[in-house]
Amino acid sequence: MACQYLRRLVDEIHTVVLATIGDDGYPHTCAVDMMLADRLGVYFLTARGKSLYSRLRATGRVSLTGVRGDTTMTSVAVTLIGDVEEVPERLGELLEANPYMYRIYPTEESRRALTAFRIVRGEGEFFDLSARPIVRDGFSFGGFGFEETGYSITDACDGCGACMESCPQSCIDTSTVPYRIVQGNCLRCGNCMESCPRDAVSAGRLP
Repeated sequence: MACQYLRRLVDEIHTVVLATIGDDGYPHTCAVDMMLADRLGVYFLTARGKSLYSRLRATGRVSLTGVRGDTTMTSVAVTLIGDVEEVPERLGELLEANPYMYRIYPTEESRRALTAFRIVRGEGEFFDLSARPIVRDGFSFGGFGFEETGYSITDACDGCGACMESCPQSCIDTSTVPYRIVQGNCLRCGNCMESCPRDAVSAGRLP
């Protein structure tokens, strides 16, 4: 499942906003192209003279968000946090898979500044606002510990229906009591918990 979403990140979204933490303690963002995905992770490149390179080497961690769509309601998004490692031996593959880079760095001498990185372990979320109801799915790869969090309905539910009335995606299964939240369609807005008169909705790690 993770490989499917990493490939969509490369093929459909491609350009993401990637964040790293600087020496000043603040997050720094930049636009980065995701250039290749395989069973080992997802790859991008940068130049060794850039401040991004220094931050990647210093922390070894990144966070990113990529969105693709003409409007909000036709968009898909992937978010990801993870650990990176430098893999300069993969640079040639990234350049061949993304030939536009030869226009940015046109000579062999200019390309000497480039190096490749791989996000080798991580967890993320796929989000599709173009679907009705919306679709979301969590994933992890590379042995990264993954714990899905959200809202769930406990045995204190008496089936009053208040949560369903407040749910913007109508993603609560009312066929049995206690009701059940369909996690793959949930916005995580918290309306169900706020509206429940029995305090039967809990937030946190999903069972």
